[in-house]
Amino acid sequence: MKRKLIVLAIGMAFSGLAQADEGDGCGIAANVVQQIQSQLASVVLLNNGAIFGEFLAGPNRMWSAVVDRQGRLCSVIKTGDAWPGSRAIAIAKASTANDFSNDALALSTANLYSPTQPGGSLYGLNNSNPFNPDFLRQGSGISKVPGGIITFGGGVAIYSAGKVVGGLGVSGDSACADHAIAYRMRAGAGFASTSPGGVGLGGTDNILYLAANEAPNGFKHPHCFPTDITP
Repeated sequence: MKRKLIVLAIGMAFSGLAQADEGDGCGIAANVVQQIQSQLASVVLLNNGAIFGEFLAGPNRMWSAVVDRQGRLCSVIKTGDAWPGSRAIAIAKASTANDFSNDALALSTANLYSPTQPGGSLYGLNNSNPFNPDFLRQGSGISKVPGGIITFGGGVAIYSAGKVVGGLGVSGDSACADHAIAYRMRAGAGFASTSPGGVGLGGTDNILYLAANEAPNGFKHPHCFPTDITP
């Protein structure tokens, strides 16, 4: 009986350590997170195209999330009456860009559209790291690892001194506008020039659009509206 109690106590101790590791703050300095997130308010006032730019004369209503390299949620904010469902999508986009970028190659979520379509080389990727529904409630998930995979525009990796330190994800409009906003936020915060090469436009992780009636191929992304922009 005593031996069983000891084993149980050890198991509980290790369980507590695992929980502490998962919720142990954020690996990105708070001032850096704020530097990135502070870009949202001004970027949504720009012409980012898509639903709110096309039909409602802006601004875009967005959620923006930042995760660190371990996938822990550092910050999630919103501007305007953004769709509640876009909160989880923004977090998942940040996680995806972080999960599938490294120090040699930056992949935005927009770059992942074509290869994850049926017949593509990464088909099924969307099912690999599901979002944890425990963190759907607003105000939850900070310093935890919500996970999630999204393979359309709106997520970019964050680099510092050539190293991936996390991901930025935004959601609240079309995937094309979301990409433009995330890309502009990262650039405005001063982290664009530290990113390595990519498979998108001009050898970067920027969005590369499919032509009209072109089947998904390479790392291209479909147009959302005729007014889509390339940031």
